[in-house]
Amino acid sequence: MAQQIELGLDTFGDVTQGGDGTNLPMPEVIRNVVAEAVLADSVGLDFIGIGEHHRDDYAVSSPETVLAAIAGQTSRIRLGSAVTVLSSDDPIRVYERFATLDAVSSGRAEVILGRGSFTESFPLFGFELSDYEVLFEEKLDLFTRLLSEEPVSWEGSIRPPLRNVQVYPPTQGGHIPTWIAVGGTPQSVVRAAHYELPLMLAIIGGEPARFTPFVSLYKRALKEFGKPALPIGAHSPGYVAATDQQALDEAWPHYAQMQNRIGRERGWPPVTRSEYEAGAGPEGALFIGSPETVADKIIRTARTLDLSRFDLKYSLGTLPHENLMRCIELYGTEVAPAVRAALAADAEQV
Repeated sequence: MAQQIELGLDTFGDVTQGGDGTNLPMPEVIRNVVAEAVLADSVGLDFIGIGEHHRDDYAVSSPETVLAAIAGQTSRIRLGSAVTVLSSDDPIRVYERFATLDAVSSGRAEVILGRGSFTESFPLFGFELSDYEVLFEEKLDLFTRLLSEEPVSWEGSIRPPLRNVQVYPPTQGGHIPTWIAVGGTPQSVVRAAHYELPLMLAIIGGEPARFTPFVSLYKRALKEFGKPALPIGAHSPGYVAATDQQALDEAWPHYAQMQNRIGRERGWPPVTRSEYEAGAGPEGALFIGSPETVADKIIRTARTLDLSRFDLKYSLGTLPHENLMRCIELYGTEVAPAVRAALAADAEQV
């Protein structure tokens, strides 16, 4: 266990409701995301991750642009994606954009690479879903070659070969911290170890403890590949309010609307209040409750999965910006200090 766990936030720029109950325009949502990140920086949180989507329920399609705006108004919080959908993007352009973000933020850029849970980007950018596997595998292989910031020669089936190509600009520290987000398949876990990249577990359902075998597999694979120990992080949905009941009641209608909309697209049954409250219970994947409840749940999860970072996906569908700001303040001023103190005490006892 790292003595000082990093505590971050993730958002997809969910389109939120205004005071009159109608959805805000996307430009306003994006400006609100910037304000949320500025608050996160001021209350001492370690990371803000912004997801990439190409749908009418999420406002952010270009995370790096929003992160650059955040960089100009913050001083210490690290800035990254959550996630960059590498399969439908160009690895060289991704690296160039994040290297540029690294420059304007004075070395605070990170990338979390993944497949994403939606597929709209494939037809939008001219890719076939039938090429899903090969696109991610080859683009990840190319992207990891770029991390050295040395001239790259590479050949695959998805693009013309590269011969001794140098990518610009170089970063301040000579490397962009890069994670792989996985949803819980052994192949993805082993792939992260193979490429010597930190692992980010997307825990969005079920019990966090069920990811323990994947943590063990990752550590074993790193050892077998002759790689050093690397950080393990987790990302989960959550919301913090003054009391458990307030948090549950405020988040529920927005969470249900979001889940049911996605569920209709994917053939899921409507979510029930009892399922929601079970997910917010001690063994569930929803980190919803009072500061004490959420802190206790993060502490248990960090101990179980040996986490170096935990990111709270604090935006829950149309949940208003004002609620999100209160959540961020409580997460930074009450949840984070409690989690850090408990895990630092663990480290001292080792």
